[in-house]
Amino acid sequence: MDYEVGSIGRVFLARIDHDEDLLDELVKLARSEEIKQAFFMLIGAVKNMQVVTGPKEDTVPPDPMWHSIAGACEILGIGNILWKDGSPSIHLHAALGKGGDVTVGCLRNSVDTYLTTEAIIFEISGIAAERVYDDMYGIARMVL
Repeated sequence: MDYEVGSIGRVFLARIDHDEDLLDELVKLARSEEIKQAFFMLIGAVKNMQVVTGPKEDTVPPDPMWHSIAGACEILGIGNILWKDGSPSIHLHAALGKGGDVTVGCLRNSVDTYLTTEAIIFEISGIAAERVYDDMYGIARMVL
C-alpha cells in the first residue's frame, strides 16, 4: 500500500444535461477549474455506454469483458479524477439499473446523459497524485 494524507479543497455541485457526454463534461470541468485530484459521486440517468464488467480470466494484465448498454438506465456512480499525460482522467465505477436488470462496472469512452445526472465533486488538496500506465498490470494506476 502507498498513501498520502490530504484534505478536502473546493466542493463542486454540477448538473450534466440530456445528451451531454458525462465523462467529457467531467473532464472539461476538471480542466477549466484545474481540479488535479478529486473524488465524486453521481446520481441520475444515462444511456449509450460501454462498461467493463470484469476480466474474462484472473490474469495479469487483464483481458476486459465489455458490455454495451444502448437504452436509458439509472446510475449510481462513484469515481475519481486524476491527471494522466497532462489531461484529466476519469475513473468511474457505477451501478446501472433498468427494471430488474442491474449492471455494475467501469464506464469507459463515452456515456450519454439521459435527462439529467448530478455530480458532487470533492477536490483533494495537499497531495500530488496522477494516473500512470503500468506495463506489468496493463492498466493506468494511481501514483502518489
